[in-house]
Amino acid sequence: MRPKDRIVPEKTIYFRPEITNCPHCEAKLTRAHAAWKKKIATLQGVIFAWSMSYRCPNRQCLHFGALYRSAEAEKLCMKFTTYGFDVLCLVGELRFKHHMTRQEIADELNRLGVKTTDRNAQMLYERYLALLGASVDQHVREVLKSVSEQNGGLLLSMDGVQPEKGNETLYVIREVFSGTVLSAKNLKSSSSEELQNLIRPIVELGYPIIGIVSDGQQSIRLAFETLLPHVPYQYCQYHYLKDIAKPVVDLDRKLKTEIKKNLRGIREIERKIESQNSVETEVAKGYIAAVRSLLLEDGNPPLDLPGMRIYQNAKAIQASLEQCLSKKGALHTPGHRQNIQ
Repeated sequence: MRPKDRIVPEKTIYFRPEITNCPHCEAKLTRAHAAWKKKIATLQGVIFAWSMSYRCPNRQCLHFGALYRSAEAEKLCMKFTTYGFDVLCLVGELRFKHHMTRQEIADELNRLGVKTTDRNAQMLYERYLALLGASVDQHVREVLKSVSEQNGGLLLSMDGVQPEKGNETLYVIREVFSGTVLSAKNLKSSSSEELQNLIRPIVELGYPIIGIVSDGQQSIRLAFETLLPHVPYQYCQYHYLKDIAKPVVDLDRKLKTEIKKNLRGIREIERKIESQNSVETEVAKGYIAAVRSLLLEDGNPPLDLPGMRIYQNAKAIQASLEQCLSKKGALHTPGHRQNIQ
């Protein structure tokens, strides 16, 4: 049978506050009690750590009885775990950088002298995720503080993405100046009340909000108007352009369809040259591949119109083909090509 306590400390360390005098009245601190004591497994070995609490003995001090502990001791490990932060960080590196399984992580830790099992490796991985989440939250707060100081407040944007009709919608709230994602959640309902529950924690952070940007979704606008009635609201430029450019986008779609119709005869040309083997045939196959790639072209209207992109690329291929044929003296051969108009 395995012993109940498999972590055997190599040494005992007593941690005391880094200050020896009360920061308020300068009285010498006296020992109060042990705040905590436990065995901690680190990459440098196992230690038995004692964190001693000290307090101010001066009853006239406004902070009489306040307890002081070692900051170094608090940095050794997370609460409710006996593994050091260095072990947790190593677990994260082994999992995300080297893509190890929990059994492989346990084997690597044991090789380094950190006694553990695959079950404990899973627990350490979960602790690492909790630690990572806390670090990200602190990082986000620091970013928001910096952005708020530089710009006088935050600029929020909100958008919803529904992968398929009838499914839940993913709503994402970002801070525009920094591009930081502040909240993201799948919602079954896109009602104003549901969206307010997503926005409210960000408002409650306390940073000034100087503007809001979103698409024209009514429930989003109502949610922001309810929580932030006096904050300027702007319609997203992309969605605005998309709406006013709809006639142009429709014409571009027709252009794209017509160009693809003119390219339908390419398969017949492929059949004619499949069995041939010459330099000219290889050149022809290269042009056919280039023309086929046009069929896969897509844009991002209204700023990048797919029809115009296909048209411009087709004209470039046509110009190259004309130059090639002119060198061969075949430019004026009847029926050699069809112009793209």
